[in-house]
Amino acid sequence: MMLAAAPAQLQARTAAPGKARPKPASRRREVKVGGRRVKTIDVHAHCVIPEALALLGKRLDDQRGPGIGEVGERRIREMDEQGIDMEALSINPQWYRAERDLVTQVVKIQNERLAEFCATYPDRFVAFASVALQYPDLAVQQLVDGVKRLGLRGAAVGASVAGKEFSDPMFHPFWAKAEELGVLIFIHPQSTPDLAPRLKGNGWLANTIGNPLDTTVALGHLVFDGVLERFPKLKLVAAHGGGYVAHYPARMDHVWGARADARTVLKNTPRRSLAKVYFDTIVFDRVQLEHLVKLWGADHVLAGTDYPYDMGMYDPRGFVGGAALTAADKAKILGLNAARLLKVRVPAASKAGRARARR
Repeated sequence: MMLAAAPAQLQARTAAPGKARPKPASRRREVKVGGRRVKTIDVHAHCVIPEALALLGKRLDDQRGPGIGEVGERRIREMDEQGIDMEALSINPQWYRAERDLVTQVVKIQNERLAEFCATYPDRFVAFASVALQYPDLAVQQLVDGVKRLGLRGAAVGASVAGKEFSDPMFHPFWAKAEELGVLIFIHPQSTPDLAPRLKGNGWLANTIGNPLDTTVALGHLVFDGVLERFPKLKLVAAHGGGYVAHYPARMDHVWGARADARTVLKNTPRRSLAKVYFDTIVFDRVQLEHLVKLWGADHVLAGTDYPYDMGMYDPRGFVGGAALTAADKAKILGLNAARLLKVRVPAASKAGRARARR
């Protein structure tokens, strides 16, 4: 079977928000690859902070995703059902058009609450800082504060900022600081509002097509406008398997070779820039997952669930485990890559365990 199904309890929870909570699992589902216990890390897991939402004039009840406002017993129970040892929490930006004083308050509340969750459950959560990218100088301060004072592991951003592309020079100080700190930046799309009229109708195209397209456009600008060449050590992870561009880099390479205007800034092939990017596993098809690994290497693929949204995938063990990949590659994708990038300590493997994992 090509698609990995979510555990029954999680399918029911996603399909029927507002229903009774699932009963606690008896124990955490442990994930083993090649006989070796793997610490499974979900790099794509969402939450919101109700107090911050209220400042933005938004309500928790209007947010998608049952349990999105909870980081505690319920979430941990569901992580145990999924076989997830640790989540990297992120908050989708809803504040890129807010005024400076307001967004300063919103981000302060969110980052401090995220840090509290991580301190309360240090073996279950790390988090990406929120940043106000519409004010790049402020975003730099928030990133530094989040990483150095609060212990957050990077930042979560959209795929553009109030109509401005990430490749705009105004954002260079932020990319420079992220590179200097050596932290991971998680790019999560916000659909493509400019195409809203065309994305109306059946199939929730604003999400189904609009989200991966948003990421694709963002990466295209970051590549062709030379940002990834300018900041060669910048670490980006792109949601939903990197959108379309992660699976179709040859067309970008072709235009770079065929047209001089594609080489005005970019010195090397687009593929060389894209090779620096990391991608999550939310692609729904094992053949597509295998293609990601074939193109970019297992070192650049990270497990994700998109919890608690209905567009999520809640069985990374089954999905990655069932792919035609080596045991060593599966272990990297399920947790070792994220542990390295997010600076999460994992138990050392025995010699025998390492030998089994290579098979």
